[in-house]
Amino acid sequence: MIFLTALPLFWIMISASRGGHWGAWMPSSISAFEGTCVSIPCRFDFPDELRPAVVHGVWYFNSPYPKNYPPVVFKSRTQVVHESFQGRSRLLGDLGLRNCTLLLSNVSPELGGKYYFRGDLGGYNQYTFSEHSVLDIINTPNIVVPPEVVAGTEVEVSCMVPDNCPELRPELSWLGHEGLGEPAVLGRLREDEGTWVQVSLLHFVPTREANGHRLGCQASFPNTTLQFEGYASLDVKYPPVIVEMNSSVEAIEGSHVSLLCGADSNPPPLLTWMRDGTVLREAVAESLLLELEEVTPAEDGVYACLAENAYGQDNRTVGLSVMYAPWKPTVNGTMVAVEGETVSILCSTQSNPDPILTIFKEKQILATVIYESELQLELPAVSPEDDGEYWCVAENQYGQRATAFNLSVEFAPVLLLESHCAAARDTVQCLCVVKSNPEPSVAFELPSRNVTVNESEREFVYSERSGLVLTSILTLRGQAQAPPRVICTARNLYGAKSLELPFQGAHRLMWAKIGPVGAVVAFAILIAIVCYITQTRRKKNVTESPSFSAGDNPPVLFSSDFRISGAPEKYESKEVSTLDAH
Repeated sequence: MIFLTALPLFWIMISASRGGHWGAWMPSSISAFEGTCVSIPCRFDFPDELRPAVVHGVWYFNSPYPKNYPPVVFKSRTQVVHESFQGRSRLLGDLGLRNCTLLLSNVSPELGGKYYFRGDLGGYNQYTFSEHSVLDIINTPNIVVPPEVVAGTEVEVSCMVPDNCPELRPELSWLGHEGLGEPAVLGRLREDEGTWVQVSLLHFVPTREANGHRLGCQASFPNTTLQFEGYASLDVKYPPVIVEMNSSVEAIEGSHVSLLCGADSNPPPLLTWMRDGTVLREAVAESLLLELEEVTPAEDGVYACLAENAYGQDNRTVGLSVMYAPWKPTVNGTMVAVEGETVSILCSTQSNPDPILTIFKEKQILATVIYESELQLELPAVSPEDDGEYWCVAENQYGQRATAFNLSVEFAPVLLLESHCAAARDTVQCLCVVKSNPEPSVAFELPSRNVTVNESEREFVYSERSGLVLTSILTLRGQAQAPPRVICTARNLYGAKSLELPFQGAHRLMWAKIGPVGAVVAFAILIAIVCYITQTRRKKNVTESPSFSAGDNPPVLFSSDFRISGAPEKYESKEVSTLDAH
């Protein structure tokens, strides 16, 4: 449906009744193309009691008052007109029939203005009507576009031109309408009483691509060179479409990152950058840049751009991957195990990209994975050899981190081959070397004399631990016919082991050369040992036995300084008071 609002014309009436009243009717405004003509419809009336023999009239330009000497457009009495209107104005109506219609030919811009009619019935019966018609000289057709054109919704665009020249009729055609739709010519329509327009309609469904499209209408007059064109740019409203955005972004920790989002819409959209529902930045713009300074792994994730206006919305996401070196690995699992148990140790870290994880022990690779954040080490049946320090190392192209951890394997005592007794001159030194975890208790037994000495009796036994190995030393002084039998027993909560300590070295031949006298002396020495041990134990009940620091040397059962044959100097003894064997 077309609304003829481009040329609002209406008749002006001074008096609508007959019989004693002056009245005139004409369009309040009218338009014409330059170089064409225009017919201004006009009708007037006067009182019935006036019966003039002849009715005359005058058209004035821009003023209704003769005393102002306005330009005369047309004058029926003398045909004398202003030079601007010579040969260009004539009366189409019959004044005797009260029709004052005026025709102006070959109109030009200087003829645009107000036109007044004055009735002349003779004598004093003259009347100038204050109401007038305004003439507008135009050069372009009027294209009427609806106030809102929305993509996807059918729209009607009209082209209207004045058709008030009886000598020239306009023909309309559309320009730039290809792909929009086919025009429909409505033809000549009466806009208001006495005025006419020529109308052509164009129906189409606009797309977003039609926004800004220049649509034209041409009015031409057959058999002339007159052509007039008018254009209108389509303002098509449409929802946003995001047309510009980063693809996946990789950035090294600490670097600067820019994320760009651009959208096409009409009107411009509200652009919003968000992450996990939190608004980071927003603005009404065609594009929006999000700046991230010195990115951290915490900023790794998915970022969303939302574009919206009154006609819809669009959104897209981009992933930001922050590359960084591995964090210090964490180790979870059993750090204390009993021999034979299965041990499971988990080493984990975080990095981007995922690291190479490796578990070492004494520079030997025990397990490794590539591009994973966790590594599981399985030891199906741990042994004492599995006890010790381990390293979990994580590395990628951005760095390396490592964590050390200890595995403690608990097991029953094991008496090592280094355990033995050795004689030098009149001294016997027995070493009991035990490997165990936890630390064992060690006792020396002399079966021939039913005597047992344990490590708590520090007057006779010295012990030193290195790692899982405990070395206990028993020192005997004196002479005997044959080397004494010494049995070492080691015990912890997982079991006990005993070993008769073998004698080592050439000195064991010395016992065979002593003879009967030496046997008697040896017997006396053993009696003295038994008595001394008994007396010492009784003293412990009254007075606390003396203590020795880890750096002290082992004492001996009988007096005199000595050095163990074939043993390190750190096992050098202290001098203590003993019973005299003689």
